[in-house]
Amino acid sequence: MGFLDLFVVALMPVLKVLLVTAVGLFLAMEKVGLLGPEARNYLNKIVFYAFSPALLVSNLAETITYKSLVTLWFMPLNILLTYLIGSALGWILVKITKTPKHLKGIVIGCCTAGNLGNLLFIIVPAVCDESDSPFADSSTCSTDAEAYASLSMAVAAIYTWSYAYFLVSAYAVKRTEHSSIQSSEAASEPSSDGCTEALLASSYSQITEDGSGNVELPLTDLKERKKMSFMEKIVQCLKSIMSKIDLKKVFAPATIAAIVGFVIGIISPVRKVLIGDSAPLHVINSSAALIGEAAIPSMTLIMGANLLKGLKRSEMNLLAILGVIAVRNIFLPLLGIGVTKAAHHFGLVGSDSLYQFVLMIQFAVPPALNIGTMSQLFQSGQGETSIILLWTYAVALISLTLWSMLFMSLLA
Repeated sequence: MGFLDLFVVALMPVLKVLLVTAVGLFLAMEKVGLLGPEARNYLNKIVFYAFSPALLVSNLAETITYKSLVTLWFMPLNILLTYLIGSALGWILVKITKTPKHLKGIVIGCCTAGNLGNLLFIIVPAVCDESDSPFADSSTCSTDAEAYASLSMAVAAIYTWSYAYFLVSAYAVKRTEHSSIQSSEAASEPSSDGCTEALLASSYSQITEDGSGNVELPLTDLKERKKMSFMEKIVQCLKSIMSKIDLKKVFAPATIAAIVGFVIGIISPVRKVLIGDSAPLHVINSSAALIGEAAIPSMTLIMGANLLKGLKRSEMNLLAILGVIAVRNIFLPLLGIGVTKAAHHFGLVGSDSLYQFVLMIQFAVPPALNIGTMSQLFQSGQGETSIILLWTYAVALISLTLWSMLFMSLLA
């Protein structure tokens, strides 16, 4: 495949995203007024509860089987590594750039979650359709490409709406709490004698019935902790983390949809009832696929509409934006080559070059559009998120092409 052909293949999907983003920006302008704040909020909820889950269910049910899932067992681990490495690099980035607290979740989220759904659905099959494709024959390559892209999208949805969602929501909640504290402090007035009382949490003090005394507990807790064994400390730490996890957030509609899609695809009797033109209930899957087709355009329109707010006023500094671009377009792809080569060396992945290509490109994609969906849900940092997404996707026009060429040359 020549340089020009590969450039066009990698350019088209990202260019489509940018063009639809421009349409969303146009529809959000005051003179047009079709995608104002209220309209974006409603559209975002429809994407969250209907479009994205339908897309996941239909694609997974059609392309994933028990046999393919066993063969592709390393892909979920590979995607998890992209999220863990990305979040670590994002955490370092916010420390270096001194990003405002309420925007830290957005920066870390953009470094963590990549677009492992719609871009792979376009890029990988398009590479297979080229006459001089390096990946087997066109029919076999296209079938495998759809299976790889479907599994990638499903696993990424689970990680995004559990791990990445937790990171973004944690900082969004902190901002809300910070604002509430500031408001309460501003509303309160000091007493006439100018004295202030220290407020202690219930876990650190105890008031007697007559209110005369405080019994301090930190010292006692500290002594008890010293007596605890190492394993007991780990168990206590895990319990503390689990108590802070909201299962309603972890099991978002997209996560539940991915689980349902896996069940339909893996369990043969259920698959025969729902999948295929001759299936008795194939109309259900067809309807889900029809609804799911609206997910990607809707998310991209919302991203473009939110961009209007970011262009008018943004608290995101240039250094943070450049840092996200560097993480997603330089550091992660380089680490992706190392991870894939190491996995192949130790026999964790087979000799299928297309499969290895997908594993590598999962490290090189721009941030997930769902980060914009999250910022819209939390009503925090929508404009800043859109600016980061705009610039990372603009850079991806070139970076995806160059990385794709390098990946193919390494796998040739």
